[in-house]
Order: sequence, then C-alpha cells, then structure tokens
Amino acid sequence: MTLDEIRSGYLFLVDKPLEWTSFDVVRKIRGITRAKIGHGGTLDPLADGLMLVATGAFTKKLTGLQELSKEYTGIIYLGATRPSFDKETAIDQTWDISEIGIEKIMDAAKSFVGIIEQVPPVYSAIKVDGKRSYDLARAGKAIELKKRQQEIFAFEITKIEGPLLSFRVHCSKGTYIRSLANDFGKFLGVGAYLDQLTRTSIGNYKLENAWEMELLIEKLNMLRNAESIS
Repeated sequence: MTLDEIRSGYLFLVDKPLEWTSFDVVRKIRGITRAKIGHGGTLDPLADGLMLVATGAFTKKLTGLQELSKEYTGIIYLGATRPSFDKETAIDQTWDISEIGIEKIMDAAKSFVGIIEQVPPVYSAIKVDGKRSYDLARAGKAIELKKRQQEIFAFEITKIEGPLLSFRVHCSKGTYIRSLANDFGKFLGVGAYLDQLTRTSIGNYKLENAWEMELLIEKLNMLRNAESIS
C-alpha cells in the first residue's frame, strides 16, 4: 500500500471507534492522504464497528457496497425508553419487566424475522423539508416520519442478564437497529432502547479484518512522511 495506490483507488475496512462520527473517519483519512474519498454506510456515533471507506476510482463502487446486507451485535435494554431510541437522550419512561420470561423474549425475537415495517428514529439524519430530522428533534419540533419496509434475515437473543438482552441481527440495508430495539419493547408490552451496537459485517466484509483507527492513522502518517522525504 502506497499513497499513490490509495489516491488511485483503494478500499479500507475500518473499525470505527465509539463516539466518532462516520464523517470523522472520512475526514481523518482524507486529511492524511489527500485522496478523493467516501464511505459505504453511516454508523451512529454511539455505535462502533465496520465501515467501508473507498478512495479514488473505488468510490464508484460505493453504490453497490451500500446495497449489501449488514450484521450487528449489541445489547437491548428492556424496561425503559428514550426519545432517541438509544443512550443519546435521557430515559423518559420505565416498566416492570418481572413478568416477562425467557421464552416470551425468545418468541418475540422470532416474530421480527422476515419483512417488517419500521419508523426511523426522529433522531436520525433523514431530511424533513430540507432539514435533518435530528436537528428538528433536538430543537423540540414535532416530527412524523413514514414507515419503511425492511428485511430481517436473522434476529436472535444470545444472552439475557436482567434487563440487558445481547443480540445478533442480520438485516437489509437501511435498517435502523435503534427502531428495532424500540419495536421489540413495544411487542413485549414494555419499553426498550438500544444500549450498545457493533457492526460486524457488510456483505462478505468482516470486522475481524478491519483496521483499528489508531493503527491506520499511524500507517498513513508513515506513508505520508516517506513521501515527503522522497
């Protein structure tokens, strides 16, 4: 890998750190390489995991990459809700979940496999009348987003520890896992929100093969320094 190769066309598998935006990742790589750059699917700041970052001629492949299915692991908190469907906002309501047994939770997960309809979180980047939905939500504006049809190929609860439900999900592009968590709670007659999320694969691209951001930055800076010396 050289900077010329990166500028010509390269595909990076990147492990996005928690609290970084997807744009933070793109901006950092662009700043070091000075390459044309884009990515194959946004991850929320409160999620970590796999991002596909393309440079140069490879940016033409981004449309196809964005169509690929995604896999995630994470944790759903059962028995409370937050307006953002994740930990960005404060808990606004709680429920007693003592009567909800393991079998009921497992059966609920099975009911979400297949074609589903979900409403995106109002705290999302969807545009409403030219403005980002999350900006309107943070300003206290009332927002009504339309339902979207998605496909869940697999959804399983892998561990239950009190209100914390560990899960794995394989879904079509554009699926909001925050909305899935919220809808899961509704299905059980209580509330739920997304406590933690990691994207583990995009199509056949796997998180285990991705660069940790710190190591990638170190590598790219080495290439830039070598180029400046030569």
